[in-house]
Amino acid sequence: MPKYLFVARYSSEGVKGVLAKGGTARRSALEQAVAGLGGSLESFYFAFGDDDAYVVADLPDAVAASALSLQAGASGIGSVRTVVLVSPEEIDQAAQAPKSYRPPGS
Repeated sequence: MPKYLFVARYSSEGVKGVLAKGGTARRSALEQAVAGLGGSLESFYFAFGDDDAYVVADLPDAVAASALSLQAGASGIGSVRTVVLVSPEEIDQAAQAPKSYRPPGS
């Protein structure tokens, strides 16, 4: 199953929600949302700095990942950036793919 990294930045309203219900409540809510899309939550971490949370989830496809990102973004809690994660084994497969790319001008 494809793996996705969601990087969240909370708005002041999002931070208020975390303060009111705690970090484990936020993780539980995401576990339910991801499960509802046919996936599983691998990890959830809060962070210091520019980003407030890092979430790694296994989801069936890009449609499910997009749905989660859109739902979170539409909630008004902040912004979400989604990154497709690629395993070392998948890179090995990509490196073995037929080489048909030609750079411009060649």
